[in-house]
Amino acid sequence: MSEQKSTNITWHAGHVERGDREKLLGQRGVTLWLTGLSGSGKSTIAVATEALLVQRGHLAYVLDGDNVRHGLNKNLGFSPEDRTENIRRIGEVAKLFTDLGAVVLTSFISPYRADRDAARALFRDGDFVEVYVEAPLDVCESRDPKGLYAKARAGEIPEFTGISAPYEEPSSPELRLPTGDQGVEQSAEQLVAYLEKGGYLSG
Repeated sequence: MSEQKSTNITWHAGHVERGDREKLLGQRGVTLWLTGLSGSGKSTIAVATEALLVQRGHLAYVLDGDNVRHGLNKNLGFSPEDRTENIRRIGEVAKLFTDLGAVVLTSFISPYRADRDAARALFRDGDFVEVYVEAPLDVCESRDPKGLYAKARAGEIPEFTGISAPYEEPSSPELRLPTGDQGVEQSAEQLVAYLEKGGYLSG
């Protein structure tokens, strides 16, 4: 739990309710939390799903792990403590986007169950959907789109998830995308179908 250092602060409620924004957008706000090993396809699937949703007239936005570390979380490394803070911050940001009424797609390895559970705890029921982008380590390593596994094997990247740092698989995710066996387009369609079936896309 992050310490509250700010004092003399008050939460200011607006005149527009979340339901008003969702009615305007014709959808329900939700965060799809994509978790999985590097190379499992999280970012590619998130971007493809965002495009599908926008094409169909829905507001969606991707919060990508690398992108967030260029700005909001550029002061964080990859130690267990920094990973926890990284996920805490993005959970808070995703919650704000969800309150806006957007479909948020987060793409973070988020290797620790406790951190993902802490992120979920920020949201009301139904607002947080854990999506396990599931691909075996050998498949992810064979893809190695950024050359990270090769560097990790060579000892150039310390605390690399799946090699020198652990990945704790989700125990009961709302959705699994077996990306060792299915492509990006099928995975994106699976996510959109989940949203449609769940009543998140009413427009």
